[in-house]
Amino acid sequence: MHAWLDSMLAALALPQYGLSTVFVVSLVSATLLPLGSEPAVFGLVKLNPGLFWPAVLVATVGNTLGGAISWWMGFGAERAYERVVQHKPVHRSALRWLQRLGPRACLLSWLPAVGDPLCAVAGWLRMPFWPCLAYMAIGKFGRYVMMTAALLWAFPGALPH
Repeated sequence: MHAWLDSMLAALALPQYGLSTVFVVSLVSATLLPLGSEPAVFGLVKLNPGLFWPAVLVATVGNTLGGAISWWMGFGAERAYERVVQHKPVHRSALRWLQRLGPRACLLSWLPAVGDPLCAVAGWLRMPFWPCLAYMAIGKFGRYVMMTAALLWAFPGALPH
């Protein structure tokens, strides 16, 4: 079982490309495309333990830029949508809740399933871009530190070199 896990991690980390792969995977996974970046970060760190902080920082930057792309997509989509569609009551209450939280809502951008659309909704609501970006970065950095550390703790065995 460990041999299979080690070979999967080596493949997912794409060690011949390293941090650039982590950046691209993290950026793409923060858009509305269904992709997770944690396996790539974990695989790279498992193969190169000295890259823990560089991998976490590169993944955070990539994921935050992907969140910024989602923010701009929401900003652009809002202009077209508002002219055509009326909001349902449940949507109006969710939008009011997000407006009350303001850019701080982007701290939740790390959450699975709702985090990426949340960035788009922040743009949709025209929340201030730079504060949203800062809160996204804080939330995403925390996620990468916790997820990578937890995975390293859960799978402590060293990979063969």
